[in-house]
Amino acid sequence: MFTFLGEFEELAGELYPYRWPISIAVVLAACALVAIAWRMGWHRALWAHRTVTVVVAAPVLAMAIVIGAYTLPPLWERSRLDEASPLVASTPAVGEPQSAAPTADAPPVEGGATGGGASGASFMARITHRGMFEGSDDFHFGRGDALLIETSPGMYTLRFENFSVRNGPDLFVYLTNDPDDVSGAVNLGDLKATDGNFNYDIPADVNAASYRYAIVWCRDFAVLFATAPLDMA
Repeated sequence: MFTFLGEFEELAGELYPYRWPISIAVVLAACALVAIAWRMGWHRALWAHRTVTVVVAAPVLAMAIVIGAYTLPPLWERSRLDEASPLVASTPAVGEPQSAAPTADAPPVEGGATGGGASGASFMARITHRGMFEGSDDFHFGRGDALLIETSPGMYTLRFENFSVRNGPDLFVYLTNDPDDVSGAVNLGDLKATDGNFNYDIPADVNAASYRYAIVWCRDFAVLFATAPLDMA
């Protein structure tokens, strides 16, 4: 949807550092055009042919409103989410034993494991890969930490910490080996928030360690917002 607008969004990223002088120039140019049109009597011509004016202007205005309503508001909206880290959840409290000793009449642990042998309960979550987010340009800024956490043997969670990114329409999180292409990437779901600390559970059938990047991607416009390389911790 609206993928052709991705080229305009990339152009906006290149022009973003010069947004204030460009905005002033656009306002001055618009005022000058209105003044010239008024002095040349264009308003009288438009009024004299108001049926043609409405027929031509109405669809153009409608398209501008639809595209503008879809693309512009997300750029100004912010949201925040803070979820507990899997690392904190797996750390025993001070003075708390890591595993309770079984009693004679205690029921077996689900899955057949007992307190006498190694089990998933003794596994401590650990960071296997980590990286820092960077925006794809000055307009599509992004920052924060990406942590790949093994929460249990063979199970992983991608965690965003101290994260912030420019908002946009239809943003999704991917694991990929090519930040500029999501055709073979793993879609972890839509971006939960523009700011905060939150987690994405990675499906069990995905070899999370084989992917080199975590990215935030605008699916509609096919535009990269932020990238974090996942290096071994």
